[in-house]
Amino acid sequence: MSKPIMGLLIGGLLGVLDGFSALVTSPDVPEVKSGIVGIVIGSTTKGLIVGVIAGLVAKKSNSIGLAIACGLTLGFLFALLIAVMQGSHYLEIILPGSLFGVIAGFVSQKYGAAPQR
Repeated sequence: MSKPIMGLLIGGLLGVLDGFSALVTSPDVPEVKSGIVGIVIGSTTKGLIVGVIAGLVAKKSNSIGLAIACGLTLGFLFALLIAVMQGSHYLEIILPGSLFGVIAGFVSQKYGAAPQR
């Protein structure tokens, strides 16, 4: 499986987990319980975008460090954007988003197939 496709799959899966992690990190916040569907959809979309871009970087660079740094940076930036729009719960949003970006970059580089030449 190519690196961008691997990034897409792992990004989508981790995005779903990121969305549902809101129920674990903020169980007493009423906005989380009432808006969990929107949170999961948004996190999945964020994961798909980060995964594909990390996969493309992994395909071009063939460097695991660069793929991880790209995943971390993109995961952090997208999570920061969402946290700023939310206006609160910065740590609960940014930490899992950044961590899952790192994982998406690593998996894309490590387990995605190298391009055929």
